[in-house]
Amino acid sequence: MSESLHVERRGSILEVTVDRPRANAIDSASSREMGDIFTTFRDDPELRVAIVTGAGDRFFCAGWDLKKVADEGVADYDLGVGGWAGLQEMADLNKPVIAAVNGMALGGGFELALCADFILCAEGARFSLPELRAGILADGATIKLRRRIPYYVAVDLLMTGRWMGAEEAKRWGLVREVYAPDQLMNAARELADLLVGGPPLLYPAIKEVLRVTEELEIQAAFDLLNGGHIDSVKRLYESEDFIEGARAFAEKRDPVWRGR
Repeated sequence: MSESLHVERRGSILEVTVDRPRANAIDSASSREMGDIFTTFRDDPELRVAIVTGAGDRFFCAGWDLKKVADEGVADYDLGVGGWAGLQEMADLNKPVIAAVNGMALGGGFELALCADFILCAEGARFSLPELRAGILADGATIKLRRRIPYYVAVDLLMTGRWMGAEEAKRWGLVREVYAPDQLMNAARELADLLVGGPPLLYPAIKEVLRVTEELEIQAAFDLLNGGHIDSVKRLYESEDFIEGARAFAEKRDPVWRGR
């Protein structure tokens, strides 16, 4: 990987840090690299959880590196596998992703956070969608944000470009918790460790069911689920872990998960 992306593997946890001074903005080359990183994460059976964060304490990510576009006079629209930052459109990613938002998340940086299943942030973190000032559609946020917070709050952010602070983000349920800056990564790692200790076949089932039933009516969703059409759910119910979970519950002991 390049110097702008730091990747650390900690057991079953992958940590990805965007480090592109001064604002951790992502260019197309970095996006393609992140796509390769998260493809490896998705396909490696030994990796269970990913954490994505930014270097420093001012910026999580300032989004697309428009300064580079302006300097070069041309835009490279090849964002790589997975789309923006390797996560926006990553297919079949059935593993938990945690965003540790250490500072400002602007535009595509906000969208990068929205790609995660859990968002944790530092006390000074702020979120904004300033694309409107450049006449650009915040496409990922326009699609995803209203699914995470109330519609009228999402529209407000999209149409005004105003800042949302950490506490407001928590109030609307966008972030899980707000931490002192020096405690943010500790909290993200504790959450990752908790997830790694859980049933390894269950989290893929949760993510796939959420994804494939998102636009379905309730009965259609149940028909799909009960009809045995979701691979991760079939694998879960046919596994040794499913029997082990039942036995452990009956015997009042902690289960020993084997992932099979």
